[in-house]
Amino acid sequence: MRITLWGTRGSLASPGPETTRYGGNTSCVEVRAADGTVLVLDAGTGIRRLGDAIVDQIQRVDVLLTHLHMDHIQGLGFFEPLFRPSVDVRIWGPSSTTLDLRTRLSRYLSPPLFPVRLRDLPRQPVLQDVVSLGRFEVGPFAIQAELVCHPGPTVGYRIEADGVSLAYLPDHEPALGLEEFPGDRDYVPGLGLAEGVDLLIHDTMFSAEEYPRHIGWGHSSLPQAVAFADAAGVKRLMTFHHNPSHNDEQLDRLFADAAASSPRFELLRGAEGVSVELSASTTRYA
Repeated sequence: MRITLWGTRGSLASPGPETTRYGGNTSCVEVRAADGTVLVLDAGTGIRRLGDAIVDQIQRVDVLLTHLHMDHIQGLGFFEPLFRPSVDVRIWGPSSTTLDLRTRLSRYLSPPLFPVRLRDLPRQPVLQDVVSLGRFEVGPFAIQAELVCHPGPTVGYRIEADGVSLAYLPDHEPALGLEEFPGDRDYVPGLGLAEGVDLLIHDTMFSAEEYPRHIGWGHSSLPQAVAFADAAGVKRLMTFHHNPSHNDEQLDRLFADAAASSPRFELLRGAEGVSVELSASTTRYA
């Protein structure tokens, strides 16, 4: 399984000279199985470059949305495979209690927010609510979706293929309402999705000092993400959903502080353009 980061920033795209190393595009991750099957995790602004890179290689692509906040869907209308009739695009994500996924996405992919309506695409994408499924398969991928702690219907994903596993929780506040974190594992949301995975990609939006001013916003501090990963017994944690106000030097310092705590797993910097190749025997990070 090969994982490539095309967008690592949270909440708002923040390109500029101060964010060149970690990246300024919002959430988008490519997951490719050994047989070439491609999953796209979220459709932030990073999905534009991903679409341009893969459109001539694929006949089908599955886009797994965690939720419908703008930073996770803003790139969808610029995803080139949607405009190729030869490509079968399938979009998975959570609906609300009152509106299905198509209706909710159509609110963005329509005027005045976007000039092209979802219904006007040359080939209609197939849309599926993942909460009603819980578990499903896409080619060689076995996928589990569960609601996590973030405002609005939001899911995290556990993805297994080729003898390895990945958990993707880009927007998640597992410490909300807990006096001690992680404390009792039974009260920590999302833990089952991440338990024992080879790689966890997790929200690290805030520093420890920033988090108390943002309780209830649906995000984690980097120390909380480390504690969550430790409780889940993961092999590797990759930082993700970087605060748009954190420049490269600030992220370097936060990462160094987290690494100094000597976590019991490998800690990886989530930077745009980075790839991780997971296999049952070896792992490569570049």
